[in-house]
Amino acid sequence: MTYPWKHDRRFNSYAEYFKKTFGERVQKVSIDAGFTCPNRDGKLARGGCCYCNNDAFNPSYCSPDKSVTQQLSEGIEFHKKRYRRANKYLAYFQTYSNTYAPIDHLKSIYKEALGFPGVIGLVIGTRPDCVDDEKLNWFAELAKQHYIIIEYGAESIYNKTLSLVNRQHSWEQTAQAIEETARRGINTGTHFIFGLPGESRAQMLDSVYVINQLPLTTIKFHQLQIVKGTRMALDYAKNPENYELFTMEEYINFIIRFIENLDPRFIIERFTGEVPPRFHAGPNWGVIRNDQVNHLIERKLENMDTWQGRLFQL
Repeated sequence: MTYPWKHDRRFNSYAEYFKKTFGERVQKVSIDAGFTCPNRDGKLARGGCCYCNNDAFNPSYCSPDKSVTQQLSEGIEFHKKRYRRANKYLAYFQTYSNTYAPIDHLKSIYKEALGFPGVIGLVIGTRPDCVDDEKLNWFAELAKQHYIIIEYGAESIYNKTLSLVNRQHSWEQTAQAIEETARRGINTGTHFIFGLPGESRAQMLDSVYVINQLPLTTIKFHQLQIVKGTRMALDYAKNPENYELFTMEEYINFIIRFIENLDPRFIIERFTGEVPPRFHAGPNWGVIRNDQVNHLIERKLENMDTWQGRLFQL
């Protein structure tokens, strides 16, 4: 079987995409540049998204008290101990909304990162309501010389869900931001959470047909996890009946059905999320790493003789 992405894995793999694009392994290095969010600082709301606790995924070297240069230096040393093959790096601005600042501040932060030896590009996580024409035009110019990707937290296509989890933006804003970013030739990614309260499994599966209309480069999927220190953890403790969390077996079956219908052009960066066990505040899959779940997904794809986009149609 020859797949559209020209390698033998049964989905359009992020790791293989990087090998093809850069000719070698490229490692992302997380940076906390001290940004916040408009639903955290009072512009739209306070408290942030009800499932979010950045401490659950921030590496130990990340701190807004350190300069971008210091975090890159420490982060690269951290990753060299684990991934000795990586010689090139992407500065990954992950924490909160990394375009939520005046453009002069963004230019200062991102030029500092791109000036660090070995850094060949930027991965910028943000919200769809934190970009505008001026910022996107500047990123488009930057993308002519460096690898740039802007990743939007979408989480759901359903406005009722977005309101329930305090996203404070609409699906229409997400779609427009993605369209405007991609139209300028900037690599564009997005992120979805499966299992948010109020959504049925059928609704989650049906969302693929809407997602397929987007001009995406990459896409991430996470199963909902109940994380300590969040408002969702408090709500789950009081109202667990409102949550239908996936078991690992259920999620593997679900994600395979989902990606069978997913546009094969989309590069899948990840299937699952992972937080340290000390942050678990609800049912979890035990001590199992993302790469182990990926292996189980790939093995089942092979056993079922199916692949990303097998049932895809516009």
